[in-house]
Amino acid sequence: MAMSNQTPEQIARDRIDKQLNVCGWLIQDKNRINLHAGIGVAVREYPTDAGIADYALFVDGKPVGVIEAKREEEGHRLTVHEAQSEEYASAKLKYLHNETLPFVYQSTGEVTRFTDFRDPKPRSRPVFSFHRPETFREWLRRSKSPRGSLLDLPALPVERLRDCQITAINNLETSFKDNRPKALIQMATGSGKTYTAITGIYRLLKYTHAKRILFLVDTRNLGEQAEQEFMAYQPNDDNRKFTELYGVHRLKSSNIPSDSQVYISTIQRLYSILKGTDLEEGAEEDNPNERDGSRKKFRLSNTMKNCRLNSLMWW
Repeated sequence: MAMSNQTPEQIARDRIDKQLNVCGWLIQDKNRINLHAGIGVAVREYPTDAGIADYALFVDGKPVGVIEAKREEEGHRLTVHEAQSEEYASAKLKYLHNETLPFVYQSTGEVTRFTDFRDPKPRSRPVFSFHRPETFREWLRRSKSPRGSLLDLPALPVERLRDCQITAINNLETSFKDNRPKALIQMATGSGKTYTAITGIYRLLKYTHAKRILFLVDTRNLGEQAEQEFMAYQPNDDNRKFTELYGVHRLKSSNIPSDSQVYISTIQRLYSILKGTDLEEGAEEDNPNERDGSRKKFRLSNTMKNCRLNSLMWW
């Protein structure tokens, strides 16, 4: 617990320390540095030619990023501090001859934003917590960032696709390439929405650095239908079924295995997992937006309010 005489900045750093530890980082003071003590080392108050960075992050002994810590009151305006963080990313760390640091965070310990400066058009985005050192190690082995890899999506083979499906997939991928990561596809009933979504998912997994896809539905029945369609789907450019190429797992409990690429979940179950609460019996049977009193039972967070049937997210 934070001491009552701590400043807001100290409280924020205590929270950040705890999160970094959970994410596999070793935290060190600047006067007791051993950059090879572990895969990932976070050094407090590291001097740079742009000032003191609250945390400098090292992976395998090499600098990869910085964290700019802010007090809790700054949580709603972290984007204001992006320019300062970019200065640290471009700065030279004392005693080192480093290149531009690719990974930058602004964090209060409660709210955290992350920027990958290898992106075609770098900009910050909210994240639940800090990335693990192993994640940065893997990313740095690749020539492009996950968003940069979206530019590698090839032309869409149109065999066995309807005109409306071709338009939807092409427009979705154009949106990704234009650095617009959020998109909404509207298609008429019976036009093959799930097949369209699976085709888009297949292409993300095959041609980009997407590792996991969340396929979100609003009832258990729709989740079961989606699972069956994944099992039956065969891409245009491969003789194997989707489930022979990639793992598909429908969430039936709070356990999330790590060996699949596609995870099917109802909004209700995902919300219960995020909240760490048990899911009521029968909660997945009906669309929560159509149930009487559902607003009291499902007070979805801002990140969930815009979810719709057959939504997909990748990370």
